[in-house]
Amino acid sequence: MSFSSSPPDVLRRNLPILNWATDYNRGTLTNDLVAAVIVTIMLIPQSLAYALLAGLPPEMGLYASILPLVAYAIFGTSRALAVGPVAVVSLMTAAAVGNLALQGTAEYALAAITLAFMSGVMLLVMGVFRLGFLANFLSHPVIAGFITASGVLIATSQLKHIFGIDAHGHTMVDLLGSLFGNQHLTNPITLVIGGLTVGFLFWVRKGMKPMLLSLGLKPRMADILTKAGPVLAVVATTLATWGFGLQGKGVKIVGEVPMGLPPLSMPSFSADIWGSLFVSALLISVIGFVESVSVAQTLAAKKRQRIVPDQELIGLGASNIAAAMSGGYPVTGGFARSVVNFDAGAETPAAGAFTAVGILLAAMLLTPLLFFLPKATLAATIIVAVLSLVDFSILTKAWTYSKVDFTAVAATIFLTLGMGVEIGVSAGVALSIFLFLYKTSRPHVAEVGLVPGTQHFRNILRHEVETHPDLVTLRIDESLYFANARFLEDYVYDRIACDEPIKHVVLLCSAVNEIDMSALESLEEINHRLSDVGIKLHLSEVKGPVMDRLKRSHFLDEMTGTVFLSHYEAVCELTGDCAKAAK
Repeated sequence: MSFSSSPPDVLRRNLPILNWATDYNRGTLTNDLVAAVIVTIMLIPQSLAYALLAGLPPEMGLYASILPLVAYAIFGTSRALAVGPVAVVSLMTAAAVGNLALQGTAEYALAAITLAFMSGVMLLVMGVFRLGFLANFLSHPVIAGFITASGVLIATSQLKHIFGIDAHGHTMVDLLGSLFGNQHLTNPITLVIGGLTVGFLFWVRKGMKPMLLSLGLKPRMADILTKAGPVLAVVATTLATWGFGLQGKGVKIVGEVPMGLPPLSMPSFSADIWGSLFVSALLISVIGFVESVSVAQTLAAKKRQRIVPDQELIGLGASNIAAAMSGGYPVTGGFARSVVNFDAGAETPAAGAFTAVGILLAAMLLTPLLFFLPKATLAATIIVAVLSLVDFSILTKAWTYSKVDFTAVAATIFLTLGMGVEIGVSAGVALSIFLFLYKTSRPHVAEVGLVPGTQHFRNILRHEVETHPDLVTLRIDESLYFANARFLEDYVYDRIACDEPIKHVVLLCSAVNEIDMSALESLEEINHRLSDVGIKLHLSEVKGPVMDRLKRSHFLDEMTGTVFLSHYEAVCELTGDCAKAAK
């Protein structure tokens, strides 16, 4: 039995693979295979390194880069997104799991697997119920600040491997204190390996491709060799450690990495573990989703493609559940490898599935060769990768544009550095919501007048406009809800408390998209108060959905004035001076 050439729409929506698999051809296969080779070369050392960052055995990084990629190829909608372990999620995994078990124990690995399963379930539930909008509570400034602070934390946490010393902590204060306290134990050979690898990898990013092009290599081959830079570092330092017996001189190595297929694994269903990991799993799910969707949308736009955010939740959820079932830990779409996948010519998610085959072959055949791989090399790989995420310019940009956003960014950065990733991002979200409520609780209200010779109205404090002594027209530049309803009442009362012969107050509602029950009660109170002093309340340019709701209340029946279709009509009728206004 085979699929028809045109699967039903319901299948296409829930199985995006059907949108591209039916048109798959030899040319697309070739492009996907080339992209898979390049990403596989890049992903092998990254997978090992990010598992090290998460405090997990290196093979778990490989396991998290196999079945999750296949699951995303089936359920994901982005044709270029490369799913797998990423730096920020690895750091959050270490912080979450580190509170439950000692690093290196079976309980630690089980907790990481459980975290992946919980994250997958949460993402699936969010996708099924179309809750992707929850990610909107993470504003861009907060995400930018969090990623910058996380990048600094990650790079600092890896310095212990560069120096060959023991250090611990999930905050900048703890890490620096531990590093300085043990600096006298620095292993010179490890420092040389780590320092040279960092320098080499930075050079690879900037100088290797131009050098290869100058030697006459074709751009595609030069690009492949450049992406293989971390692999070259792995090979060189592993051979040096083996050849010179450096492990006997204090150089810490990866050691034995199990060879073979990913194991079938099951998460823990302990209520205590789930309760302890719930908040961490939720934060990892939301942050991973935001990072993944941002990358996917950026790359899709370049080819005029589109992604479906709610289906992306399902794709990422399936990927994390696949990771949990195959000995992995939480995954999401990575920025660097997705860009590499895109630039290498990937045309469909099949490139990710082919990458999974490459990682699987590495796990089955190459792991014995990793025994003498120095941990300093993996640490250098992480440092070089995450420092590209660090962008403190967001602070100056936010300060220039919006002091409120600057507050959110600065708080997120300093709290993440000072108190850890979970507190940092939680505080950033809470502060963003608080600042939003504060801003909208004091909406911008402008008294407007008629621009001479037009039918347009502008702020009397900014423009030369015409006004009328017995008419006050107020433009409300915000939806009205419980947080700002009282503010509008006070504003209107303060405005009419003067010696002017005011007879009419018109609320220009062109920017009002919503009026909730609290705001409706405030409008009723304003209407009564104005009526008591002989002033009529009018509305103008009320939007259809808002008007529909007002009609379901008694407010319009009790309102002393009129609802005008246009503000110009309101001014003409209430002043009786249309001829003058139309000049």
